[in-house]
Amino acid sequence: MSETTATDQSAPIEQAVDPRALRNAFGKFATGVTVVTCRTPDGTPHGATVNAFTAVSLDPPLAQVTLIRGNKASQYLEDAPFAINIMAADQLATCLHFAGKPMKDAPAWRSEEGIPVLEGNAATIECKPWKIYDGGDHLIVIGEVVALEINDVDPLLFVSGKFREVGRFSGGSPWEACGDSLATGWFEGATSFPSF
Repeated sequence: MSETTATDQSAPIEQAVDPRALRNAFGKFATGVTVVTCRTPDGTPHGATVNAFTAVSLDPPLAQVTLIRGNKASQYLEDAPFAINIMAADQLATCLHFAGKPMKDAPAWRSEEGIPVLEGNAATIECKPWKIYDGGDHLIVIGEVVALEINDVDPLLFVSGKFREVGRFSGGSPWEACGDSLATGWFEGATSFPSF
């Protein structure tokens, strides 16, 4: 009878994930671009460009942004209201301004009182604080939506480290709803589930 060695030869060897490769993989997921705006402790409007934005819940209405730990915006959002300004296709300069490449002229603010909001967004989602979670080198910030505005303009997109514009529909038509949604899909009032 042979003795077993201290290491199990059948166990997979864990390899470290290369951060650059991981960033490139994450970058293949196309996103919109937002600028998260809030106020500094002295009341000055402040913003940070963020593409990590997620719809969380309709009831209660919740939205999430993920911010680099230690940047100014993440420090200012502790128990503070904020806005998620979803950038329109023509707001690239504004987006770059809040990413650290200042514009020649100051960005246009729509709101001088309350939560600071930028002018000309594709949509604006104003939030009161809900919860903040540890996200490794980021903070996961969830806000409860208290007001919103939607404008009939195309959003600015971001994929593989480059800004893009909305293109044609894939497959020729827009997708109307989720097939397994509780509100509109297979399960609402269904007693049988036919195959398609």
